[in-house]
Parts: sequence; C-alpha cells; structure tokens
Amino acid sequence: MLIEFSVANYRSFRDEVTLSMVASPLKSSDGELDARNQFAAPGDINLLSSAAIYGANASGKSNLIAALEFMRRFVITSSNLTEGTKGTGAEPFRLSTETETEPTRVEIVLVAEKRHFRYGFEVTNERVEAEWLFVTPKVRESMLFERTGETFELGGKFKSEGQALAERTRPDALFLTVAAQFNDKIAQQILGWFRSLEVTTGLFPESEIVRMFTERQFAKKELAADITEFISKMDLGIEGIEIEERQLDYFEDLPPLPDDAPKQLTEVHNSLKNVASILEEMQEHIKTFPGEVRTVHRKVNRMGQPVATELFDLDRHESEGTKKLFALSGLLVDALENGKAVIIDELDARLHPLLTKEIVKLFNDGEKNAYGAQLVFTIQDTNLLDHKLLRRDQIWFTEKDRLQASHLYSLVEFRIPNDASFERDYIQGRYGAIPYLGDVHQLFLGNE
Repeated sequence: MLIEFSVANYRSFRDEVTLSMVASPLKSSDGELDARNQFAAPGDINLLSSAAIYGANASGKSNLIAALEFMRRFVITSSNLTEGTKGTGAEPFRLSTETETEPTRVEIVLVAEKRHFRYGFEVTNERVEAEWLFVTPKVRESMLFERTGETFELGGKFKSEGQALAERTRPDALFLTVAAQFNDKIAQQILGWFRSLEVTTGLFPESEIVRMFTERQFAKKELAADITEFISKMDLGIEGIEIEERQLDYFEDLPPLPDDAPKQLTEVHNSLKNVASILEEMQEHIKTFPGEVRTVHRKVNRMGQPVATELFDLDRHESEGTKKLFALSGLLVDALENGKAVIIDELDARLHPLLTKEIVKLFNDGEKNAYGAQLVFTIQDTNLLDHKLLRRDQIWFTEKDRLQASHLYSLVEFRIPNDASFERDYIQGRYGAIPYLGDVHQLFLGNE
C-alpha cells in the first residue's frame, strides 16, 4: 500500500513535493462516497483507493510519474550496475544554477507486511549521496539505517548484520538493494513491494512490457477468466480472448558430423547442440510464452441471430483504444485481486470518458476492491472532476511557476463547498493548473 511519495530536484520539480494517499478528515456531501473511496490500513490510518492528477500540458504530471518509476527501477537494479552503465539515471532540475549539480531526492512511505516503512535516497548521476530506512512497528518510528556517502549508521537488526553488507555496497549502488540480494528479510520485503508496483509512463502504449504482462497472465491461466470478463464488460463487441501459444523451434536431431570435419565446423555443431539442450530444458517455460492475441466476436445471420464466432487479430483489426484497454487489463485485474498499487500516466488517452470513469469506479468500490488496491493516474478528461465520484483529497494538480518549476497541490487545500462543481471551476481557472494561452488567432494574420 502506498502512503505517500515525495520528490525534489528531478526534471521539472525543483522543490520537494509530496503526493499523499492518506485520507483527510474532510467529509464529502455523500457519506457513501467517503466509505467507498477509502479503506482502513495497518497503523490505524485510512488510505485513498485512487488519486487523479490534473494539469496543463508540460506542467509536470508525467514527470511525477517518471520520478516514481525512476525510484522503482533504481531500487530494483542499482546493485546490478556495472562500470559500463551510463550513470544512475538521476535527472536534476536544469533551469537553475543552484540545482543542476545537486542530487535528486526521492522518498516513499509504504505498508509492507503490515508495517509502515519510510525509505528514501539522494543520488547524483554518479553516486548515492544519502540513503535511509525507518520503520514504524506500532507508534514510534525507529531508524534501521542511515547513510551519508560511504558512512553508515546502523540500527535494529542491521546493527549486528549490516556492516558486512555496507562494505559490499558500491558508491553508486543502494544499500537496500545489496541487503536484499544477500537475503535480508526486511530489505526483501521492501524490494518485493517495489517489484509489485506497476508504473506505466508516457511511453505507453508503445511499450510492449505492459501488454506482455497481460499476455503472460492470460497464457498462464491465472487471470484469464477475469481479464476476459473485464474486456467483455467494456462494450467493445468482444466476447472472448484467445492467445495462441508461441512455440520456439530448436534443433532436436542434428545429423552427425564426419570424423574428419574441420575444427571450426565441429565447434559450431557442438554449440548448436548446447543451444538445443538449453531450449529443451526451458520447454515448460516456453509453453507459457504468448503468441498472437485474437478477439472473439459474434457473427449473426440476416435476422440478427448469433450463428457463429469470428476471430479478429488484435493488432490488425482492433482500434488503438481496444489495444490499450487489453494491455492495461492484466495490470488492473492483478492489482484488484492482489491489493497492489498501479500508477498510470495519461489513463484517458485513447479511451472513451465512460470507460475511464468505469475503471476508476472499480478501484473506488469496496466490494470489487477488497484488498486495498490503489490507482494513481494523470488525466486531462474533466468528466472525472465530479464530487459524486471523487473526494477533494483525491484530486491533485500540477502547475509551473514563472521559473518553470513544477508544483503539486491538492483540491483539499481550497475552501469550497463539498457539492461544488469541480469541473466547471477548474475549467474557469479557479484552481489553477490550466494553460494560459496567448492570442492564437493572431498567429496566421498577415501584416497589415
């Protein structure tokens, strides 16, 4: 469960901003909405089931998602960096002489194994400048480790076991990642949380990773029925999904070589045999590797009666919106059934507003979302700015100041009636975070 995420000095975020999923004490005009859109979490707090982030183009929405993905990726991979790797991936705010050489700072508060952890680090493109981990078993926060450069202060179980791990930690690697590699239980719990976090950036839907996740889940039969039901309920005319298993060919019977075969040919022959042997051992895994995706449609006679089904190729015959919905379906269904957090940039891109709203309603439904799944997304569609759908603390905005630095703030910071027209007031500029355009009509007028 995600409690909050903070970032500073990353891309367009110069000063620290914090996205909080902690439900505020406010009461909406609809008591049932308050009950639906939040849930009780360990530590006697209520967390929000979803959060929408609005803002003008280039205001920083995607950069916030990118910052969370940067943290996730670096936590998982930092100990695998080699000398040939081009830095840590930190991208400081470049429009200020004060920040361009300073480290990027990220921090996250999360729930893992029913305990609250606060973990963060400061990193330049060359090295980790600081790193820290605190745990709140019950009420009071306790330090597990703090790192400044190559100096470590260890607490808790790390006090007796962490020194050897600290000595193994490179300047450009995270201590947490190294500890997890050496089977430290707490570090593995936090690393496991980051692995379960699903983040789709602005590269979607061009990225194949999201769709591949759905295809693998479907092919392994784990979520096939639920993914199919999800797709069929979205009024796409699709009644089923079929995925053809992709078989990889390998050399089963290579002809024997003559005794006088050249040495080079013998080496190639033996290499092919080794490859075939490896693939054969992987055959059970290969059977679950997905192939072409086909959608099932109903075929009718002239009376409109169903008489058969027709298979469409997803890539050749379906719309871009349908492809995106299929790709996302695995992430969304998996999150709802396993209580995971999903972060999606531009959720509404290529989707009808009613489909977008239905996805959000799934997460804001205590029966459908029984395990505390969370959906955080950026969006432009103002139809969701509805006090009957979202609480004020679920609505966030990004806006740039005159120095081109992004800021993040919540609608809960505004003193407005609970039944206010969020959409109308936003379009009218009451909350900021909208584009202020010059006189575009003057662009194409000739000189008079």
